[in-house]
Amino acid sequence: MRLLLLGGNAFLGRAIARDAIARGHDVVALARGESGTFAEGVEVVRADRDLPNAYAGVHGDFDAVIDLARQPRHVRGAVENLRDRSQHYLFVSTINVYADAGPTAIGAAEDTELLPAWDGEQWTPEHYGAGKVTCERLVAQAFPDSHLIARAGLLAGPEDSTDRSGYWPLRFAHPSRPDGRVLVPHDPPAQTQLIDARDLAHWLISCVENQTFGVFNATGPSVPLHAVLAAARAVAGHTGELVPASSQWLAQKGVAHWAGERSLPLWLPWPELAGMMTVDTSAAEAAGLRSRPLPQTFTDVLEWELRTGPGRPRQAGLSPADEADLITQWLREN
Repeated sequence: MRLLLLGGNAFLGRAIARDAIARGHDVVALARGESGTFAEGVEVVRADRDLPNAYAGVHGDFDAVIDLARQPRHVRGAVENLRDRSQHYLFVSTINVYADAGPTAIGAAEDTELLPAWDGEQWTPEHYGAGKVTCERLVAQAFPDSHLIARAGLLAGPEDSTDRSGYWPLRFAHPSRPDGRVLVPHDPPAQTQLIDARDLAHWLISCVENQTFGVFNATGPSVPLHAVLAAARAVAGHTGELVPASSQWLAQKGVAHWAGERSLPLWLPWPELAGMMTVDTSAAEAAGLRSRPLPQTFTDVLEWELRTGPGRPRQAGLSPADEADLITQWLREN
């Protein structure tokens, strides 16, 4: 098959390209090329999707387009230019399209209420979920009988530039204190739902091959956060003491959840954000989506983290010095 990948030089895009090429497919990737390197074997078309001539360098027809866009104007331009040149259109969306992320949204299926669509010009991260809603609609309108919407969850695996899936195995492998203590969130009911980017990529290419259409929650099983941390800890061989800090204490100290600066990644407070980590994935599983065991993902992430250098700038988590200081404060106050 001949595939057009819109994006392709960042985390998930590289995984998709590698999987397709490994199966013998031809992959053309259209991207600016500023987010990273392309997978070996990809035919690269460098273009800016903000420009009206973005698709001038894309020639021929395709068995499928795989689009990773966040901004509606990019999807609008793609479907207008490729409507008659592709048989199948796959759009990687997000579980952030759902209107409710709280406890009443536990087990959200694909027919759950969505956010109001956003279709403005000045995109910001706050528009992420609502913008994806618009993107989904544009794809469905242009390819009514041959589209797939994959509402992805948290992506994990080697090359995770967000540092969310790499933080815990690396921290357990390299504690910030000589005594080996590691700060963790104490939130026993909390769940985490992630999928290895390689597993999502493999499923997407299988959907192209099998001509699977529809809307799917494309993420892994919901797992207790403490079990996720235990898996990362075991892979790293950590035997030090855990310092379990409450949500209230962490908030008082300015520690965020989930991702970003001064955060404890993978943790979403329960029950306030319970819906984000418990979506129903039965439809995707029935369509062939499979997730590798968490220890395998964490083993590969840790190997990549150690190879790329534990001291590189981080996009998520606590710095070793900051964590060590927080542990000192917790021990003094509790």
